[in-house]
Amino acid sequence: MDPVSPAVAYKHERQNHQGGEYRTLPQNIDAEQALLGALLIDNDAYDKVSTFLEPSHFYVPVHGRLYEAARALIQRGQVATPVTLKAYFSSDESLVDVGGVDYLERLVSSAVSLVHSEDYGRVIVDLSLRRDLIRLGETVVERGYDPAVDETAIDQIEAAEADLYQMAETGAPEGGFQTFGESVEAALELAENAYKRDGQLSGVATDFVDIDNLLGGLHKSDLIVIAGRPSMGKTALATNIAFNASRAHASDSKVGAVVGFFSLEMSSEQLAMRILAEESGIRSDHIRRGKIKDDDEFVNLVRAGQELSRVPLFIDDTPALSVSQLRTRARRLKRTQGLSLLVVDYLQLLRPRNKAENRVQEISQITQGLKALAKELDLPILALSQLSRAVELREDKRPQLSDLRESGTIEQDSDVVMFIYREEYYLERSEPQQRADETSDRFNERYNRWQERYEKAAGLADVIVAKQRHGPIGRVGLKFEPETTRFHTYAAASHLPDSRD
Repeated sequence: MDPVSPAVAYKHERQNHQGGEYRTLPQNIDAEQALLGALLIDNDAYDKVSTFLEPSHFYVPVHGRLYEAARALIQRGQVATPVTLKAYFSSDESLVDVGGVDYLERLVSSAVSLVHSEDYGRVIVDLSLRRDLIRLGETVVERGYDPAVDETAIDQIEAAEADLYQMAETGAPEGGFQTFGESVEAALELAENAYKRDGQLSGVATDFVDIDNLLGGLHKSDLIVIAGRPSMGKTALATNIAFNASRAHASDSKVGAVVGFFSLEMSSEQLAMRILAEESGIRSDHIRRGKIKDDDEFVNLVRAGQELSRVPLFIDDTPALSVSQLRTRARRLKRTQGLSLLVVDYLQLLRPRNKAENRVQEISQITQGLKALAKELDLPILALSQLSRAVELREDKRPQLSDLRESGTIEQDSDVVMFIYREEYYLERSEPQQRADETSDRFNERYNRWQERYEKAAGLADVIVAKQRHGPIGRVGLKFEPETTRFHTYAAASHLPDSRD
């Protein structure tokens, strides 16, 4: 194998300040020559490396250009050989420096067998990543010595970790276009997953039959918002979904999800207590106060705790997280544990990256950041949201899209918006009292109407899907156990009580 001269190999000489020695960036010119030679002899070698090897991965620039030209010919259905490539490089100065078009023949003589071409391609990519890592390290050092005026050390750490994550996930510093054929292939894969699940689901299952039927599961790259007034059960529904998905994954890794739960309002212990109450069927306040009825109930509690310890559910209860901090931690969890569902409770408690002129702009930064993260990590993000007090001022208190705080940006950026509404909550607080000028008969009549409505609404919740970017809207019924904060599939929405007096 004829070596390339040092001048043409574009060796990056760097001085080691400790020892006064010079170091060369990681590279393997022999591997690059051998792979290109194999490719020019047998174009089938391209099929073995085409999915991961890019021209930018080559250390010697002319090698990357030769690979790019050969790839273009092969993709057009033509043959890439020294003869067909001569026309592209006959007057190329960089090729002249290594021997001109005769260098193409020398590459052929350096060829490895087709069997080893993939291994050589992997070596080239690995060395390219090492060079990128060195450049990233230099950038981190330079930014540490000379930071921007408004850049904190935490900002630098988060930026470096984001770059590292990108390198680890993709093997390349940047994204780019993909062919429509690749997009179609991904869509067909989703369709296949739905078909294998009897046409019901292509996303993460919530384990609530009616919700899954309406949504088809929680889909990758979607931002799903669950909104409601305080005490409606937003957090309870989110924890139910998170636990159901993680439990399904624990029993079968092909279904369910590894779940990350950012609890910005409740501590991890409080959240765990809720889930423990849901699983054991013991009231959470009884667990907190140690009011266990008997040994059997305590055994049931311990068994539930053992079951919970096995599920891939990870909780971060750091308060006042910024979107960038959340992104960094989510990336780390995806890299280490295989994250496939992210829950945020709740989005108004997140801090934007930059201070904005008003709250609407801040919420816009938050929702845009969450949507971008869902696409980047290729997973669904379930974010909870508060509703404005405008709901309380209407006679019909069923929520609608305009009730979202800073609704314009939340509604715009989300793929699915769901409201949770419990008629029981409002009826409990509107129990009729006899008026001074009201007869007993009139009061009893009014009280009986209220009682009838209350009995119908007791233990029921209405989940309203007000927006779904890729599917129908509608509402489904769930049964709610306030003692254990647990939801159950109950009935069709048509069976729920209406809001009329």
